[in-house]
Amino acid sequence: MPNFFFSQLFVRPPYPKSSFAGKTIVITGSNTGLGKEAARHYVRLGASKVVLAVRNLDKGHDAKHDIEATTKCNKNILQVWQVDMGSYASVQKFAARVNNELDRVDVFQANAGLAKSTYEVSEDNETQITVNFISTFLLAALIIPKLKESASRYNIRPIFTITGSGAHLHTQFPQKTAPDGELLATINDKATAEAHWDEQYPVSKLLVVFGVRAIAERHPISDPSFPITFNIANPGLCHSELSREHPTFAFWLFRLLLARSTEVGSRTLVHAASAGPETHGQYLGDCTIHPPSSVVTAPDGKELQDRVWSELVKKLDSIKPGVTANL
Repeated sequence: MPNFFFSQLFVRPPYPKSSFAGKTIVITGSNTGLGKEAARHYVRLGASKVVLAVRNLDKGHDAKHDIEATTKCNKNILQVWQVDMGSYASVQKFAARVNNELDRVDVFQANAGLAKSTYEVSEDNETQITVNFISTFLLAALIIPKLKESASRYNIRPIFTITGSGAHLHTQFPQKTAPDGELLATINDKATAEAHWDEQYPVSKLLVVFGVRAIAERHPISDPSFPITFNIANPGLCHSELSREHPTFAFWLFRLLLARSTEVGSRTLVHAASAGPETHGQYLGDCTIHPPSSVVTAPDGKELQDRVWSELVKKLDSIKPGVTANL
């Protein structure tokens, strides 16, 4: 907690200045908040194409018009595409469109996320697990061929960056004692989730850390067959839509005193999208590489990571047979 307070009160991520000229950026969850402000930066910094991937097309077009009005950019730079991360079918349809309609993808920013106040189910998981973890890696697996194609054709190293959360530091992963092969089932179990509800969102973000580290372990920077950087950006506590389901006075006051603006928080996302291969598999905070949760770095962390990865692979292949061959 001392590090959190210091970061929120005394660290200000630098204003993005890197050029994105000629680049194509795809951002999920970009009709509002961090994703929208990151998109505004990319347009300002010269991106040739920015795809706002949103669940609600009307809100997506509102965001498009707002960014165009403030940046005075060409009307053909921003595009609004639909994707619902709570639906596996929608994720697959969106990924097919990315693969078929875009000439290149330089940055894929997986920014869509949820923090729910009550237990709900989307597809076959608790909703936060579906959106924040399963669908995010399903999307990654589906668009990796496009990222590899872009790398080969344009001599670039594309980046797949996920918006993470420092909340993952605040759970000891109570479900980790589940029997082998039953981690996800235990995490998704209604009684178990509600018994540890304050940790459900942190657990969903901890799973992301395990997933990204597992990919980097299997495909290190030196692997010529996988010229893609995967990293995680923690924007810190921000004034965003993520916490819209937590309207308590205490949380309102907490945010009032400590939260960053969405623009300032979005700087961390843009940094991750312009970072070098040294960030592959890394968790970034305040635009630098930070150590992840002690659950990850503990002596048994590698074994736990392997268990998470094994169950994730099984889950993804049950959704789209063979898709994990891309990972």
